[in-house]
This record gives sequence, structure tokens and C-alpha cells, in this order.
Amino acid sequence: MSKAKLLFDLILYVNAKRSFTAQDVANEFGISVRTAHRYLTDIADMGVPLYTEPGRSGGYRVLPNRTLPPIMFNEEEAFAIFFAFQALKYYQSLPFDIHIDSVSRKLYASLPDDTKRKIDGLDSVITFWNQKRTVPSPFLKEIIEAASAHRLLKIEYVSKLENTVREVAPIGIYASDGFWYMPAFDQAHGEIRLFRTDRIVSMEQTKQAFEPQMELPDWLNRSTALTPESPVRLYVELTREGLRQCRSQPWLEPYIVEVSPDEGYIESVIDQREMEFVTGYFFHLGTAVKVIEPPELVDGIREQAREILRQYA
Repeated sequence: MSKAKLLFDLILYVNAKRSFTAQDVANEFGISVRTAHRYLTDIADMGVPLYTEPGRSGGYRVLPNRTLPPIMFNEEEAFAIFFAFQALKYYQSLPFDIHIDSVSRKLYASLPDDTKRKIDGLDSVITFWNQKRTVPSPFLKEIIEAASAHRLLKIEYVSKLENTVREVAPIGIYASDGFWYMPAFDQAHGEIRLFRTDRIVSMEQTKQAFEPQMELPDWLNRSTALTPESPVRLYVELTREGLRQCRSQPWLEPYIVEVSPDEGYIESVIDQREMEFVTGYFFHLGTAVKVIEPPELVDGIREQAREILRQYA
């Protein structure tokens, strides 16, 4: 085994053990005690925070330290890290003060020149794009901490008509289309509701604990497969442009039937409670779609059209 490989494995070993002797290291790696001492000095010089305990029963300990020791990545691992960062750089706010540029510079500086050239080339032709949003979400860290500790939050939330104050039990947060979302159990309504975190204008941590109903991955899986509580049949005729637009919507795409490249239809079931959102979506598509059912959705689109006409009368 090369010395570089042994030192790397030794860093992993001491970080896992936390407390050990030179004899332990010698036995683990098949080297002499003298060589073990020398290699431990080498990794200490590299930044691993080792403390030597003198005496007959002494040894080494790894000190608590928030600065990580050097870590070696192969080329594929370095690519994976750089392009994971690509998915985050379009978000105005990130939890835990993640300094993407700083981490990227440190990792990039440690790479060999040929790997740098590959990353430079790929960075110019591939990205994980999200719509750039300008509204901040300043409470992401507090939400994560409250969800982890199972503590209720008291929030002031910007609703459609007015700001409302609510006590919520957060499940966690997730990012989608440039926004952060918080599914949380709303105490007043007795159900889990979804909140856009940039619409939270104030937040107060409470000391009141809650019993979590589910974890975030379970909620996400459940919400995508949820059967509507008040099902309503949806039938919409689509032009070529309607097909193109609706295919970009995850909640519609599985239910699109293409009759020809220039026409198709959607046949599905929606929840009655989502009628306002669905009305607004199909209204903005204009003549690219024609809603046939349900009648209340047709009436809603007509009313929105009349409001626009009144606005410009």
C-alpha cells in the first residue's frame, strides 16, 4: 500500500475510533509502532486535530473540531459534488449558511489540471436549472431545527386576503421550482397544510413539543399518490400548444392523451378544494385549451374573463 493511501485510510480510521493507541494503529495497518507514531504526526500536520495523552495508559484522542480533515475524492466524486451544487445555486436562500462558492473553490483548487479542464468544459454545457426567485426565505434553519426537535412554531403567514397567525408542527422543508415549501400540521385546521416559506413574515419558536405524524419522505410520497377527498371529473380538450404547455405540469402530464401531434385531451380527477388553482391555470392558457368538465370550472374561467373585461372597460 502506498503511503498516500495509508495516510488517507488512517484519517478515516482515527475519525471513526476517536480514541486509540499507536499499538492499535500498528495492529490495524500491519506497521511498526514507531512508524505508527510517525504517520500519526503526519496526519496531525495535515490538520487532523489529535491530542496525545501521556503515561502508561495514554494514547491518542481526536479533539472535537468543526473543521474537517483533508478528504480525497476521485474524479467521479468531484464531478458529483460540483453538479450537486448546480442544483442549489439558483435559490435565493439556503439553510445552514451553505457557502457554495467557497466550498467549490476549495475543492476545485485541490484537483489536478486535467480534471479542472473537464469540469470547466462540462460547467458550460450542463446545469440543473431552476427559476431564479428574488424573494428570500429567512427561516429555513429554524424550520429544520423545529422539525428535528418536534417543536411547534408560531408563524405569521401571508394568505390570500390577509396575514394570519398560526401554530404549526413542521414536518420539514423541500425545494421545488426555485421555492422552498414547508408541509406542517396546522393546529387550528387539524390537518397537514403546505406553506411557502417565503410567505412567512415572522416566526416564534415555542417550547411546546408535538408527536410527529410522519416524516418528510412519507409525506411527499403520500401527497403525490393522494386520492382526492372531494373528487371532481376533469376533461379538457387541448390544441398543439395546449399539449406542449400541459406536458410541463407534473400534476397533468400523466393524464394527457395525444390524439395527433396537433390535438389531445386530459381526462382525470381533481379535488374540489383545488378548483381555484385549476381555474387560474387553465385561464392563463387561453385558447390553447377548452375545459369541458366540470361546469364550475367553466363558470370560473368565464368569470375571470369578465373581470378582465371590466378592468379594461
